Amino acid sequence: MIRTARALPLLLLLPALLTACGTEKADAGAARQPTPNAPTTSTTPTTPAKPATTPPSQAELDDRLRALGIAPELVYVTDVPGFTLAEQSVGVNGDDGFSVSYWAKDGAVLHLYAERGSAADCPAGLVCRAPAKGQVVRIGGEKVAPGVLRRAADAVHRPAPEELAGLLPPPRTATAPVERGDLPSYGDGAPDNSVGEGG
Repeated sequence: MIRTARALPLLLLLPALLTACGTEKADAGAARQPTPNAPTTSTTPTTPAKPATTPPSQAELDDRLRALGIAPELVYVTDVPGFTLAEQSVGVNGDDGFSVSYWAKDGAVLHLYAERGSAADCPAGLVCRAPAKGQVVRIGGEKVAPGVLRRAADAVHRPAPEELAGLLPPPRTATAPVERGDLPSYGDGAPDNSVGEGG
């Protein structure tokens, strides 16, 4: 009887202890949940704004022209409605002149050639202009009416830096030499082209 009376309070106390532990865990979990009115902070990383690219300077553009073999003072372009510049046509004309072509959707093509010389000896079928002393720009074409050639010649001008930057290919960057696996590490480094007997 005495043993039962002593054990009874402990048995009654056990459920209360378990309930208290469960309540404490639930309260702790609830404390971790954000309240509806609490401000939330985003953990998503923000993308940094890209810096605006500055257009190349005229000196840099002139250096790129000289690297292509073109004299900067001989670069001229034109602007004719319906014709689009063919970027791959930009190149050298003669010793250090400039050439570029324009195309239209109907298959017509305009050619512009700028070089040192005079407009006095303009070849037949071309329209020539002398934009500066000792310089001549010749305009020709394929499937192009004479009036279009004259309009192209009248619109000849020196390109602004932004326009010129769009004409030129991107500057070359230095690259590491290509490693070849067929070159011997001894002698003069030439490939071994010897053949066996009967070869």
